[in-house]
Amino acid sequence: MNIFFSDPIIVIPVLISMFLILGYVGVPLWVWSLYGVTVLSVGNAPIWLWLMFAVVAVVLNVPMFRRSLVTSLIIKGIKEFNILPEISDTEKAAIEAGNVWVDGEFFSGKPNFHRINSEPYPQVTPELQDFLDGPVAKVCKMASDWEIYRRQDLPPQVWEYLKQERFFGMMIPPEYGGLGFSNFAYSTVMTKLASRSFTHVATVSVPNSLGPAKLLLRYGTTAQKDYYLPRLARGEEIPCFALTEPNAGSDAASIQSEGVVFKENGKLYLRLNWNKRYITLGAIATLLGLAFKLRDPENLLGKGENVGITCALIPTDTPGVVLQTRHDPMGVPFYNSPTQGHNVVVPIDQIIGGVEQAGAGWKMLMQSLAGGRGISFPATCTGVAKLVSRVTGAYTIVRRQFGLPIGKFEGVEEPLARIGGLTYLMDAARTYTCGAVDKGEQPAVISAIAKYNLTELSRQIINDGMDIMGGAGICRGERNLLANIYTATPISITVEGANILTRTMMIFGQGAIRCHPYVYKEIEALNQGDIKAFDSALWHHLGLTIRNGFRTELLSISRGYLARPFGGVTAPYYRKLEWASASFALMTDLALFSFGGTLKRRENLTGRFADILSWMYLATATLRRFEEEGCKQDDLPFVHWAMQYSFSQIQSGFEGICDNWSVPVIGRLLRMVGWWWRMNPIGTLPVDKLGSKIARSLQTPGEQRDRLTRGIYIPTSEEEALGRLEKAFLLSSQAEPIIKKIKHSIRAGKLPQKRPQQLITEALVAGLISREEAELVYEAEMVRNDAVQVDSFTLEEYQRESQAATLPT
Repeated sequence: MNIFFSDPIIVIPVLISMFLILGYVGVPLWVWSLYGVTVLSVGNAPIWLWLMFAVVAVVLNVPMFRRSLVTSLIIKGIKEFNILPEISDTEKAAIEAGNVWVDGEFFSGKPNFHRINSEPYPQVTPELQDFLDGPVAKVCKMASDWEIYRRQDLPPQVWEYLKQERFFGMMIPPEYGGLGFSNFAYSTVMTKLASRSFTHVATVSVPNSLGPAKLLLRYGTTAQKDYYLPRLARGEEIPCFALTEPNAGSDAASIQSEGVVFKENGKLYLRLNWNKRYITLGAIATLLGLAFKLRDPENLLGKGENVGITCALIPTDTPGVVLQTRHDPMGVPFYNSPTQGHNVVVPIDQIIGGVEQAGAGWKMLMQSLAGGRGISFPATCTGVAKLVSRVTGAYTIVRRQFGLPIGKFEGVEEPLARIGGLTYLMDAARTYTCGAVDKGEQPAVISAIAKYNLTELSRQIINDGMDIMGGAGICRGERNLLANIYTATPISITVEGANILTRTMMIFGQGAIRCHPYVYKEIEALNQGDIKAFDSALWHHLGLTIRNGFRTELLSISRGYLARPFGGVTAPYYRKLEWASASFALMTDLALFSFGGTLKRRENLTGRFADILSWMYLATATLRRFEEEGCKQDDLPFVHWAMQYSFSQIQSGFEGICDNWSVPVIGRLLRMVGWWWRMNPIGTLPVDKLGSKIARSLQTPGEQRDRLTRGIYIPTSEEEALGRLEKAFLLSSQAEPIIKKIKHSIRAGKLPQKRPQQLITEALVAGLISREEAELVYEAEMVRNDAVQVDSFTLEEYQRESQAATLPT
């Protein structure tokens, strides 16, 4: 008898084990063929089965036969059923604008954590710290947020100081008079400014982020750079960039603003007409960057009649430029304006990059956004998160109800834990993303992840902060630290790519094409009619899908323990990330197969895929931070909370995908898989005990609290709301052991049943506390009582405040 039938108890498990190992590892097709030979040999297969296997193996393993007999039929099916998405020229420009960074690791299903953890994680240099402690701290001190709101503008001395210290030229190289900061340095400055006032960051961001300077640095001619960059760095030119129109917002490629090339006296000019809105700094700009569609009816440029979207620099004193009004975005007093242009004529040389860059405007914008979108608003929102952490941690000790600091109540601990845990995660993502852009990466998908998620998490944090502050959060005035931030939050959600569109279309819609190891190669090969390239990409793609199928099942059953060991105390999270990545990559391929070219219109589904991809990245950044900062034991509660929260969001995403897959057969199967996901979840929300540890960290003076909120502006003056709150917090913390001592004496019957603060004199007389302790409690109580007060106004004062916009600026 053959081996198969003589000892199946040994042979069958061996074959099954080999099958699972080969699938999990992801071996090439020829190895699977050898495995087939082994099975047929062991099973003593009949000759007809050998012949059938041989034909299939030869066809699949010999590219020439495979292309003509199999791949060609697959191509016909793909075209007939529209399985691969069609890509327009504007979509192609957006996809090709950036490059693939660590996001590609998650689409592979087998992330390389050695590579991920070797990516830069920048730190604050002594030179940057000097700038933060010097000019940044000084400009923050010059005007409070309340004063800025009352004036409806930055005070004149602040404007002058911003120009003097080159705040508008942070990203401009020193040879042009700028500071030559890295993206991380700029981000860190913005984080500190954001902790003072949103108006600061709105004013400083455009000259440094997506304004003319950035486009000039990358695409400008030598003459343009030499003339404009020094003027921009010194603040002699105030720039703005005009892209959005009444009928072209998220669909920016549909702009109607137009420029026409014409010739006069032997020279070429542009005649421009536009109607733009939502333009930050527009009302005061002296140099307007303009995106428009360029037409050349006489083909004077040699590029045809419809040249395409183009970017040009327009001095705002040019006849026909209209900048007379401003918007009022949520009452936040930064300049944001509409602008029109009526037959504005400028020389052709005003095109950024000169005539050679005519028609290249969309590419310019997409390439600038590919990295820039992940810098400014993530920094702003991280500054907000740190401020809210600092404020709420202090307030929950200073504010007492029912004889206790409100931070001792579990109902307050819950949102406080969210604030602290998410702040740790956000700062990790901000820094990690900046490190990539400074390295030279243009990670369009990661930038979209950072912008969308950090603005949304900031919204969650400020909402939690307002809940904790209660009445002190809603009564506006100089004592209020959060109301203006709360009001400004929708602005971050809306600009540089509205969050709804960013989540449903950009993160996964573009990511599934750009970051997938093979999809874009397949699309390009089909468009070019290159069957050889398509064949190679397709069969590698199928192999990847099969490998991820095996990895998903085995990692799910083992709860990630089959993954390669990595990470010490955080090893369980790395294993879960491998599990999540394999499942995500497999479901991505199922989605591409199931929905084909219509996938990008299945926005409920793509949004959930975007959530999973986002939280894998945010979790990875958190682990990277923990490793880079020396695996501090005190940070572990924050790491555990952030990771558990991340995996709970990933779990929610997978459940939503399984429950809402609309393709009949696969959808039914995935609903069964959804049951398994619930029985064997990859993550659940952090437990209350862990949240309590984080809440206590925020309520305890010391290194941990300072490290979490490092880099924000903390005034030392007690005349300032935050300075006053900080002093009350420190004194209340120092007085708390004395209060406990008095409470113990009450329970022991040594003092009457009253509130401890009412028994200080009696406790002193009874010798239960010392005079120094009594004085400390008295002072703490006085300062605490002052810190919890809110602003009020006479009717006349209130009327004057409502007319504050008339104050001189």
